[in-house]
Amino acid sequence: MARAFRPEGDRLVAVLDEHERSVVAGLCAQVASLVQPTMPAKGESVDPFDAIVAGLSDLATDTQEGASGAGVPDRSFGSLADRDPALDRLFPTGNREDEQEAAEFRRFTEQGLRSRKHANLMTTVRTLDRAVDDEWVLTRVQAPAVMIALTDVRLVMGERLGLRTDEDSERLEEVADGLAPDDPAVFALSVYDFLTWLQESLTGALTSDAGPGDEA
Repeated sequence: MARAFRPEGDRLVAVLDEHERSVVAGLCAQVASLVQPTMPAKGESVDPFDAIVAGLSDLATDTQEGASGAGVPDRSFGSLADRDPALDRLFPTGNREDEQEAAEFRRFTEQGLRSRKHANLMTTVRTLDRAVDDEWVLTRVQAPAVMIALTDVRLVMGERLGLRTDEDSERLEEVADGLAPDDPAVFALSVYDFLTWLQESLTGALTSDAGPGDEA
């Protein structure tokens, strides 16, 4: 069972089993591929996050308007739009009134932001890969990068799941309550909640001098 981050001197330590670490590292690696500062070739998919979990693409038909009376916003995968909407969550536009000015702002700033986000995500993957006896150990220098990485993964998952407001979250939870335990939507929501708990525990450990971690 996962245990929250706890401070141990200059270290912050959480306990995650191999499966839990694999899920978190896999999500970070996928988002790192999404944000890496390279320009895709013409016609190449810009969304490697589509295959984040086997069968997750089926979520688009589980909770669309009318399904189970929920009215959850469409969250279909593999958008054909020129710009992945998840990128707009990670890199908000600098000017919503003037698209040309917004594009120019992105041209000068986004590649640097992509580099930093990619570095944060890969730092998270590397620290997870170094876990010994299920202990995920961070230095206080590494912790801010990991916090930002977890935020970015949650933003992308939130976009895929259609979680943009508190009402969206409530509707999706209602839908999940009526689904089978092995439904991909239930798994996706549980992962999202797990990441939220993990990030909150890291924040708490950074601001605490002592105290045992809680179990997930």
